[in-house]
Amino acid sequence: MSETLPQNVEAAPSPRLLLVDDEPGLRTAVQAYLEDEGFEVTTAVDGDDGWQKAQEMLPDLVISDVMMPRCDGYGLLKRMREDERLGGTPVIFLTAKGMTADRTEGYLAGVDDYIPKPFDPEELVARVRNVVRRQDRLLREAARFADTDVGQMARQITEIRTMLAHGDGSSSKDVALHNFTPREASVLQLVAEGLMNKEIARQLETSIRNVEKYVSRLFIKTGTSSRTELVRYALENQLVT
Repeated sequence: MSETLPQNVEAAPSPRLLLVDDEPGLRTAVQAYLEDEGFEVTTAVDGDDGWQKAQEMLPDLVISDVMMPRCDGYGLLKRMREDERLGGTPVIFLTAKGMTADRTEGYLAGVDDYIPKPFDPEELVARVRNVVRRQDRLLREAARFADTDVGQMARQITEIRTMLAHGDGSSSKDVALHNFTPREASVLQLVAEGLMNKEIARQLETSIRNVEKYVSRLFIKTGTSSRTELVRYALENQLVT
């Protein structure tokens, strides 16, 4: 019997998938099947289209054909692995190629799984769920290790606030303007207070996975790449109290 979440608790979001394939019929069929299984699916017609959409949506998982016009699956995978925001995003290759050499090439390029066509839809769903669960475990483990550094992070934030209060690295003359969502603004304030992802998730009654996404979006919007940089930037530009 499934448990009902309290009304004030934010439910974990459905995994967001990006499906990249130049075959309209297969693309439509796979999208429908995955959506019926509870996934949120965005489609792209080739690697170039997939790259643009991946940057916009930051998917939890990418399923991509290999042989496509303009930019093939390997080209898309290479771009993702070289991108700081998308480098760790799992990728499954879905392709008519099934030879051992082709699979080896895919794994060496950094693909997480490799499913040759034709495929059984239930097997596809099982593999997708397996990759998503594995990524969730990695995120939880990363969050657990991040929490062990909470003391160091708190000291760094104190040092930053002290330097700013004494005019060392004083607030920017031209305060940066940002279009943060209310939830992003809340997460930014809590990060600046020294809370780690697990604590933020507990306070906002959401999942660690959601917090990771909000922090990633804050990195993107502020052009920073670490929590310390993000806090300094936010304090210098009066984005937090």
